[in-house]
Amino acid sequence: MDNLRQQFIAFSVSTGVLRFGEFTTKAGRNSPYFFNAGLFHEGATLAQLAQFYAQTLLDSGVEFDMLFGPAYKGITLASATAVALAGKGRNTSFAFNRKEAKDHGEGGTIVGAKLHGKVVIIDDVISAGTSVRESVQMIRAAGAEPCAVLIALDRMEKSGADGALSASSAVQEVSREFGIPVISIGNLDDLFSYLGEQPELTASKERVAAYRAKYGV
Repeated sequence: MDNLRQQFIAFSVSTGVLRFGEFTTKAGRNSPYFFNAGLFHEGATLAQLAQFYAQTLLDSGVEFDMLFGPAYKGITLASATAVALAGKGRNTSFAFNRKEAKDHGEGGTIVGAKLHGKVVIIDDVISAGTSVRESVQMIRAAGAEPCAVLIALDRMEKSGADGALSASSAVQEVSREFGIPVISIGNLDDLFSYLGEQPELTASKERVAAYRAKYGV
């Protein structure tokens, strides 16, 4: 686990965004951990999160022209990441969508820069991949090209209901469907490595290991 990824997991735990216990996921699974990016709701923590997004994107080597944040969490994430990138000497434009089209003023569903060139979609996680698919459609409809998806945490677990689990994760399915990379700041492997370095979290590590054995890809 490289230093940036290690720092991100530790940061998420320290802010209470990444928690251990018993949680029910959207898929109805009993998960031993939960990641809620909506809890990055203070200026200082959002600024730090944006630094992780920006540096991860730059380190990926992906060529891009602008950022796109799907409503609603992606709006803040794309905006903050654009600010962080500017601070690193990479000034880039960004846009986001409305859930409902505006019927006055400039109208439409896209706010911000005109979608153009190679576009990075920024979100918190990929659960079913719905927001990514909608984003890809909007970007392509505008004549631009989605070039990557950037998320905070990849849970690296099989998609689908327990009775019909896929062999792939939602992240893998999105990448394969659209032919673009999905880049994450951290993933389940990074989380597991972090737990291995925290003796007080041994019980949580064991539960995460059991969960990974059952649902991991």
